Amino acid sequence: MTVTQIIVTVAGLALIAAVAWFFWGPRGDGLTAGVTSSGFQEATIAVKGAYTPDVVVVEHGKPVRLTFLRQETAACSEKVLFPDFNTAAELPEGQLVPVEFTPDQPGEYEFTCGMGMLRGKLVVR
Repeated sequence: MTVTQIIVTVAGLALIAAVAWFFWGPRGDGLTAGVTSSGFQEATIAVKGAYTPDVVVVEHGKPVRLTFLRQETAACSEKVLFPDFNTAAELPEGQLVPVEFTPDQPGEYEFTCGMGMLRGKLVVR
């Protein structure tokens, strides 16, 4: 194997590791949803190549309202799915779209775009 081949191989492995870390690596503690006067735990999530924030922390047994604002035209982000809560919503570009549900059990629940490429996590305590 030549020096050039070794360099290309090492660089390729480093890129593969970087992509894997980006998509499946550890996430921060997340944003704790604020409680409104109406009793909802609320957070606004921007959609632009990813969910920001991608981790939202809430309490179980209290209603949750996550408001999504899609800031892109990519077809992947046209929908958000919460499979554990049997909830989904279409996300028109530039519009605030509330998604409401009540998590009954503590745990970690994933939400994704329609294609599963954008991922977020709801931590229920």
